[in-house]
Amino acid sequence: MELDSIECVSSEEVMDEEKAALLHHHLSSKPRCGGDAVVKLRISSAATSVHELLECPVCTNCMYPPIHQPTFPAKKKIMCILIVNLPFASKNATCLGQHRLQELGDIRCLALEKVAESLELPCKYSSLGCPEIYPYYRKLKHEAQCNFRPYNCPYAGSECPVVGDIPFLVTHLRDDHKVDMHSGCTFNHRYVKSNPREVENATWMLTVFNCFGRYFCLHFEAFQLGMAPVYMAFLRFMGDENEARNFSYGLEVGANGRKLIWEGIPPSIRDSHRKVRDSHDGLIIQRNMALFFSGGDRKELKLRVTGRIWKEQQNPDSGVCIPNLCN
Repeated sequence: MELDSIECVSSEEVMDEEKAALLHHHLSSKPRCGGDAVVKLRISSAATSVHELLECPVCTNCMYPPIHQPTFPAKKKIMCILIVNLPFASKNATCLGQHRLQELGDIRCLALEKVAESLELPCKYSSLGCPEIYPYYRKLKHEAQCNFRPYNCPYAGSECPVVGDIPFLVTHLRDDHKVDMHSGCTFNHRYVKSNPREVENATWMLTVFNCFGRYFCLHFEAFQLGMAPVYMAFLRFMGDENEARNFSYGLEVGANGRKLIWEGIPPSIRDSHRKVRDSHDGLIIQRNMALFFSGGDRKELKLRVTGRIWKEQQNPDSGVCIPNLCN
């Protein structure tokens, strides 16, 4: 993330050097101790109050250097302002101020930047279970990769903006996207399209499986691979990358004495369905072969995809992985 282009305005005189020095001395002169005392020290009321000073009151995100102070009368709060490559705001962010960069001048609020260096704060996802505490300027990098950060909705039919933990997303997929929900580790799906030669890009309804107490998303899409029209089926794991490696899955299509088989590890939904699709990490079937498997006059797609999910278990005696298939 770009951290060198954030501009902020402060209303009244941004704290003078003397007050900042006293506050910095107060934060840095506390005795260090172990255990819970360290945590209590790091999130002390003084640190918290300074942290609040570094927050935009509208979007509640933290400001990072360079922090500027205005050369004109400003409002009473520090506020995010017309930022290029803003790391935390979208194009529609409501926190952007009305003043332009050239109106700020080039006066850095070095005192506030120095105070920020002394802070150590909990991850913003602490409420979701993250126990980590980081120095102020390393916190943003950690949060971008935090294992406890919310997941994006895995629905592939549209760019859904919803984020949340896995139980929340499962409920969201069922109630809002009306996806097919199934229990079990084997499946048999039939994908139908009446005019397959007229459709170059298509996405079929997502299917979610509950297996081994975890959730998996089955995707099926039509797209162009170079100049060739193809279909692709693949599975994604609803969880993090490390846990995904505990599972494997297989997909199979076939008819008329022919068969295509794919086996692999389901990627995490941390990777978008587009990223997985573009990496060709799944079962790819050329359209002519898919129509051959469909039977009949090969003018209508009636492709049956079967599959199974299993969990790899380590044999403590031999060190060999043994597939564990659920009933």
